Amino acid sequence: MKPIHVSGRRKRAISRATLTQGKGDVRINGKALDIYFSEVYALKVKEPLILADEVAGKVDISVNVFGGGVNAQAEAARLAIARALVECSKDKSLKERFAEYDRHLLVADTRYKEARKPNRSKARAKRQTSYR
Repeated sequence: MKPIHVSGRRKRAISRATLTQGKGDVRINGKALDIYFSEVYALKVKEPLILADEVAGKVDISVNVFGGGVNAQAEAARLAIARALVECSKDKSLKERFAEYDRHLLVADTRYKEARKPNRSKARAKRQTSYR
């Protein structure tokens, strides 16, 4: 089986997943999934693995993730893992199962923080008038 390379993005976080034949190991930045993320974020990353257990048990997944915060990194890794599993299985029913469970398993959420404007404290905050 040829290795599969897929990427996922969320806010400022970018993840690249490599899927190879194996026995079900998931490593993020060279560490085990449960060591890299806390329990809440690890469960979020495990969602596609649980939904695709028949495929996930036969492959090893290595994810490189950088940028953004912890939540954005978890969601970017989740997206990359789900896309890799769909590409590996070549099965329409798995893709439909992911889409039915959560659309953001396959489609990136493109929203990110709006940039701060000059002479303002936040992106849309304006100076308050005080003439009364």
